[in-house]
Amino acid sequence: MIVKKLRKQNNWSQEQLATMSGLNVRTIQRVESGQKASLETLKCLASVFNVDIERLTEEIVVIDKDSAAWKKQPWWFRVNFIGIKSKKPVLVLELIMLFLALMSWIFDPHLFITPTLFLSAYTTGWLLRYGDSKNAW
Repeated sequence: MIVKKLRKQNNWSQEQLATMSGLNVRTIQRVESGQKASLETLKCLASVFNVDIERLTEEIVVIDKDSAAWKKQPWWFRVNFIGIKSKKPVLVLELIMLFLALMSWIFDPHLFITPTLFLSAYTTGWLLRYGDSKNAW
């Protein structure tokens, strides 16, 4: 979540952020793990980071290809995202391929096209989930 990224940019520990925001460490841990935060918690964190509350609630989906996390990814993963700057177009591509595969299967099941579309949708989804699990974005 963005709170963790902002905290690390400032070189603060969770304990330091908790002290500065007036929250307890467990609350900071919950927010960083992606659990829902109360409006009061968001106000406290926004105040410490000097950002709008909306910024704290946005999901980070931009691929930072200069980050250490991105550079640690295997070559086969990075190759699949050449020229792609965010996760959203890849997610849309996955959904389009799945839709086309379903339509192909329902209306004109073709021995080669239908399974290829399903496999492509599955592979794209797998790459996205792999990136999520390895903090690639």
